[in-house]
Amino acid sequence: MPIETSTNVYGDEIVNATELNRQPGRILDIALERPVTITRNDRYFALLPREQMAFWVKATTISKTVFELINIAYRLRLGEQIDPNHLYEWLKVFDAEELSQLIAEVETEFRQIGLETGAIDRLDAVIHEWYESALANSSPELAIAFTDEVDEVLLTQPTAFNTTESARL
Repeated sequence: MPIETSTNVYGDEIVNATELNRQPGRILDIALERPVTITRNDRYFALLPREQMAFWVKATTISKTVFELINIAYRLRLGEQIDPNHLYEWLKVFDAEELSQLIAEVETEFRQIGLETGAIDRLDAVIHEWYESALANSSPELAIAFTDEVDEVLLTQPTAFNTTESARL
């Protein structure tokens, strides 16, 4: 079954260019409510609010990111090797369980796009947090710091402060 993107995205009002020229205010008012398709010489143009178009562009861009990220995570879980120069090669530092957790978090946030305001930004933040964790996990300095045995010195109970001694200081 093919995806009917034009009806899902537009659910639109169709007007011709002449009608747009004669009644621009009315057509723009309609475009505030729902997208408008303008026809001219067998060509079609979309008219919709800029913020709605920005949403569609961001959603498309993040969808590509999510697809590639999850694809690489699944491939790594299956034990496949990926190109060391791949954009998501940083996923290599995670084990299968962590990759499953990443996939679940990304999918959960991805499903909220279009349902909740700010879902794209939250999804972007989740991916960024995983990226930062990968950098931390692959840092030799942090690995040493986390495994380093620290000689802890217990603090002793403070003694009463001698007022005559403090006067001399």
